[in-house]
Amino acid sequence: MSDPASSATAARFRAAVETATTTGDLSGFSGLFLPDVRLYSPVSFKPFDGEEMVLGLLGVLVRTFEDFRYIGTFTGEAATSRDQDAPASPADVLLFRGTVDGKEIHGMDLLHFDDETGLIKEITVMVRPQSAVQTLGQAVLRGLVEAGLVPAE
Repeated sequence: MSDPASSATAARFRAAVETATTTGDLSGFSGLFLPDVRLYSPVSFKPFDGEEMVLGLLGVLVRTFEDFRYIGTFTGEAATSRDQDAPASPADVLLFRGTVDGKEIHGMDLLHFDDETGLIKEITVMVRPQSAVQTLGQAVLRGLVEAGLVPAE
């Protein structure tokens, strides 16, 4: 079961995303992540590593989605991708919907929390349908290049 610290972190993450999608203000993400946080994206084989890169990606995502909204939450435990052999740790799933370039996207953010601090140590984002994944991937790549986070191809 998720503990109070991780539940509070999940609520702060959700509020930060909701605020950022409406105002562009990313300050709500401050203090939510371990420095070596890792984000697994549905549009990249390689994870995004480190707080700076994850914050940069989140900034791109909140500018890319239209009418983003969370529609549900599940709380429990799960092993992380990084520590597959370790015991499960507190985790929350935040279900969302939004639109990118006219395509409706259904998805979820799987948040894994550090046992000691309650901070987010890993995020796995999953989206559907396949056509939306492709549209999202193209839009995110444009945003990452524009933000200077990845080189232009």
